[in-house]
Amino acid sequence: MQELPDGIPTSRLEISAKAYRQNIRYIRSEIGPKPTISAVVKGNAYGHGIAQMVEIAERAGIRHFSTFSSDEAWLVRRHSTRKSEIMILGMLYDSELPDLIQAGISFYVFDFDRLQKAIQVSQDLGIAAKIHVELETGFHRTGFDWEDRAQLVSLLQEAKDYVILEGLCTHYAGAESVSNYVRVKNQIAVYYDFKNFLSENNLFFNRYHTACSAATLIFPETIMDMVRIGIAGYGFWPTKETFFAKLKDLPKANKNPLKRLITWKSQVMSVKKVEMGEFVGYGNSFMALKNMLLAIVPVGYGHGYSRLLSNSGLVLIGGKHCQVVGTVTMNAIAVDVSHVKDVQIADEVVMIGKQKGKEITVASFSESTQQVNYELLTRLPRDIPRRIID
Repeated sequence: MQELPDGIPTSRLEISAKAYRQNIRYIRSEIGPKPTISAVVKGNAYGHGIAQMVEIAERAGIRHFSTFSSDEAWLVRRHSTRKSEIMILGMLYDSELPDLIQAGISFYVFDFDRLQKAIQVSQDLGIAAKIHVELETGFHRTGFDWEDRAQLVSLLQEAKDYVILEGLCTHYAGAESVSNYVRVKNQIAVYYDFKNFLSENNLFFNRYHTACSAATLIFPETIMDMVRIGIAGYGFWPTKETFFAKLKDLPKANKNPLKRLITWKSQVMSVKKVEMGEFVGYGNSFMALKNMLLAIVPVGYGHGYSRLLSNSGLVLIGGKHCQVVGTVTMNAIAVDVSHVKDVQIADEVVMIGKQKGKEITVASFSESTQQVNYELLTRLPRDIPRRIID
């Protein structure tokens, strides 16, 4: 049977290795030479693609990756060429423990059920499990409670031959927002109470780590043996508040040291004239108030371009900002190109990124649609091809 072609997708993503290297240099300048940087690649590497980001990160000197789940961990392992360490922050199934332990992939334990199962599998295999003990310090999602400390100590001491205490960790409840300042400070205090109690009971860990991107940038006391860098590694400040908190410390010549990695491109599929008084697209959400020229772009909500951008989103064509008119459909948008000279079919369209000195940022999406950067990025479909550029 004749093999059929795959076809050409309607858009593509370009991922900048140069921008990533710049971001890692900036983060390293903030944390000093000793702490390990763990590149967080959950959510398909925040939409950038795990395969692409493992390659880019390892070329930039990263040797530690954090994933949420086991499927992401195995993807990292598959694409790693430098024998990087892998840590699972969240979901895994009991049935996977033997394979994970044999592969040396470390994972969080945040309740007695998972800890006891890990110990049992390690005993059966004769291989110690690499575990990160997560503490509940005030986030109230996962982690051992302060009231559990005596039982936790007892179990860890009994199992000392079957577990490697790879890390002692916690997660902060919104370090990116000043409104959470007191809560985060209290969490830091609880973490150290826990750490001191465990140390007094002769339980010591290879790495102490609590800092996400925001905590790394604005709570320097959270920079311990390792920092877990997610959104900042991809060139985004966790929030505007985080940026403003750092602004006074940034050099005048470089007030935004974090560089975006991602560019999202498509092309003009069709060019259409619309007369004054005509409605565009489904329903009557947009009526032309003058004679207009529209470009039809083959990207819609089925590709991660939100319907909430109807009549408000912007793209770049010919170096000009062009507004979406009418309702975003599953597979296409219409944009006003009346002010753009000589638009042609196959002209480049930029949904995120730069073109001729102009830029469409992910933040512009979140401001328009109330989505945060994280949400839009992780909604970019996995089947959009991602290409590394330098």
